[in-house]
Amino acid sequence: MIDYQKIIDHYYPLGDNDALRNILLVHSRSVAQLAVDICKAHPELHCDEDFVFAAAMLHDIGIVRCDAAGIHCYGTEHYLRHGVIGAQMLLEYSQELHDYARVCARHTGTGLTAKAIREQRLPLPEQDLRPETIEEQVICYADKFFSKTKLDRQKTFEQALHSLERFGQDGLQVFRHWHEQFK
Repeated sequence: MIDYQKIIDHYYPLGDNDALRNILLVHSRSVAQLAVDICKAHPELHCDEDFVFAAAMLHDIGIVRCDAAGIHCYGTEHYLRHGVIGAQMLLEYSQELHDYARVCARHTGTGLTAKAIREQRLPLPEQDLRPETIEEQVICYADKFFSKTKLDRQKTFEQALHSLERFGQDGLQVFRHWHEQFK
């Protein structure tokens, strides 16, 4: 397994913005634990549990460069870009993190199509950003159960589903499918 903590420490040094670092760590650990629990409950998926845990710990690394004061993010980028920014950051750190970078880029909503990005004029590259591998899907699914503003609780399926409504019916359908597959 990669040293995800070393990467987090590189971009979130102690004493720089400890409130944001704490949000990232608590949120990511919650997502990572649920994702690994799903893998353990479903051996038929043949998930790489070490990869799932480390990738889930890194999936939101890009928030540090975004503007979201409510969660202590004081960067300049639109928050919707945190996934693609995180992917760039991981590849800047090491080209060997390609698979981890894919998780960052593909976890927004239930993934975004190039068509949706174009039609909604989202501030993202016009390309397919949907999770493809089973590990990417499990992490994306698990992420929907945890917010960065209420770190002490896990959403219900209904609450997570409601939070995805802004991404359209396709995203809701994908989430329902994952729920049937991973519950």
